[in-house]
Amino acid sequence: MALGCRHKSKQALRDYQKVLVQLENLETGVGDQCRKEFTDLMTEMTDLSSDLEASGIPFLDYHTFAERAFFPGHGGCPLLPELEGLEEEGRRATVRQGLTQLSNLLNSKLFLLTLIHTLEEQPGFSQRDRCHVASLLSLVLHGKLEYLTDIMRTLLGDLAAHYVHKNPKLMLRRTETMVEKLLTNWLSICLYAFLREVAGEPLYMLFRAIQYQVDKGPVDAVTGKAKRTLNDSHLLREDVEFRPLTLMVLVGPGAGAAVGSSEMQRLPARVLDTDTITQVKEKVLDQVYKGTPFSQRPSVHALDLEWRSGLAGHLTLSDEDLTSVTQNHWKRLNTLQHYKVPDGATVGLIPQLHNGGAVSQNIPMLEDGDDGGVRLWHLVKATEEPEGAKARRSSLRERERERARAKAIPEIYLTRLLSMKGTLQKFVDDTFQAILSVNRPVPIAVKYLFDFLDELAEKHGIEDPETLHIWKTNSLLLRFWVNALKNPQLLFDVRVSDNVDAILAVIAQTFIDSCTLSEHKVGRDSPVNKLLYAREIPRYKQMVEKYYADIRQSPPVSYQEMNSALAELSGNYTSVSHCLEALQELYNHIHRYYDQIISALEEDPVGQKMQLACRLQQVAALVENKVTDL
Repeated sequence: MALGCRHKSKQALRDYQKVLVQLENLETGVGDQCRKEFTDLMTEMTDLSSDLEASGIPFLDYHTFAERAFFPGHGGCPLLPELEGLEEEGRRATVRQGLTQLSNLLNSKLFLLTLIHTLEEQPGFSQRDRCHVASLLSLVLHGKLEYLTDIMRTLLGDLAAHYVHKNPKLMLRRTETMVEKLLTNWLSICLYAFLREVAGEPLYMLFRAIQYQVDKGPVDAVTGKAKRTLNDSHLLREDVEFRPLTLMVLVGPGAGAAVGSSEMQRLPARVLDTDTITQVKEKVLDQVYKGTPFSQRPSVHALDLEWRSGLAGHLTLSDEDLTSVTQNHWKRLNTLQHYKVPDGATVGLIPQLHNGGAVSQNIPMLEDGDDGGVRLWHLVKATEEPEGAKARRSSLRERERERARAKAIPEIYLTRLLSMKGTLQKFVDDTFQAILSVNRPVPIAVKYLFDFLDELAEKHGIEDPETLHIWKTNSLLLRFWVNALKNPQLLFDVRVSDNVDAILAVIAQTFIDSCTLSEHKVGRDSPVNKLLYAREIPRYKQMVEKYYADIRQSPPVSYQEMNSALAELSGNYTSVSHCLEALQELYNHIHRYYDQIISALEEDPVGQKMQLACRLQQVAALVENKVTDL
């Protein structure tokens, strides 16, 4: 039995080494292509760097960043306007008084911990509720970060005590408790300055390098697949012929590079002849307004693209119009090639007079063609068969064929992915280096948190280094940095296309793989995305381990140092109105479980002495206009 196992593991190792050699050969094969692409990209990035000196990186202000971090998926603060629906001023004043009393009550550590534990015990209090309430507390207590940190430490201590008896390695793995979301928010508050001063630039350059590379190859506007990508599920698996074009864009005063000038300018914009008109407009806006934050640019849907030729020739181009080619229920989206727009042509972006004149401002991923309707296509027709029929017909032979095609992917298409990877490698390395470098002092919050985790492990007699590695990884690298890598819109005022998003997902996954201690082995059947970075991951793993070791050896942070840093950060988010709105929403959650919270407060002997239940009843009386039985 043991011999069989040993033979198998030797075989696996041989396979692994064989795959690595093949990868190396493939990478050498695309080396020249990479070098040429990389030289182009570096020229582009050098130009971008000089542009950035004038305009700066479009960072979001702290306020917007904090709200996006606390309430992801909302694009901002999802709170209702303050005390909405209260018409009488007197009634508003009473509610405001009640919410102020609630704010004072939250300053009692016993009250706050009882509130959190009681809410978490309720079966109807969902994971979403937990995250939401944790973020409301982060807003309400932002002005008292020392206190919020103390609460977080206590709750993390409780969490560790809970996991030590189960499986300590699972702690902080997901965001299932309020303290895990509090920790995410705390890191966002504490690391914003580090993001702006250290990691922001490499993160932004990586984002822009990806965007530039994607735009240099065709992207199918209907399926979203691209020729240049790192993500095999987003790879355009056909050879589409295309030609780069430079359009001369007429730009009015004050737009993009023409700030301060009073006359029309002609600025060059690089596009492809296979681009749809909406894609052309997006690229033109990106290049003309490159120094302008995305939220301050005109919308692509509010502008028409006009081709100017000669004195009288003005033709408005659009994705769909009477000239679109329709054949057998398939309508092809119009491209520059379709209109025969030549290299060097002059175009203008003009405000649309009739919004909605062009049908296809945002093309659905696939139009339903069952009812005899027309299906849109751009570069490649999506499979003509509906999914259901395909599933029914997938006989054994079909499945074999599918498998053979999947096997062929690494050979044929891996080279495309590898050339994209090689071109972007410097930008990925720079970003990982900025995140994992201790060449400059590590943010004080990171040292403080890691020392606290070391203390918890010691307290609970955890000597296994892997557990501590997992805790640190789960708390900082996976919880905070992976989020920053995957979501540039968290920190910058930019538009992230689906293709850029798909590439960032592969880079973030590589970062995640680099944080594990288990050996990263790939074989023939490994997912393509894992194969891509198989040769780099061991190097990144060493960076992570060195980062943890260096932080451990750096001098400890005193309680006073941490508190003065927190006191300074407390003033960053000052918005009394949002505070009241957050208190109002927090009260709504208290109202849902009011009886259980009152009982818990009454059962605690210290809580009784402090009259916490009584104080919460007073809050309820003011906020809900109730006559209390006091």
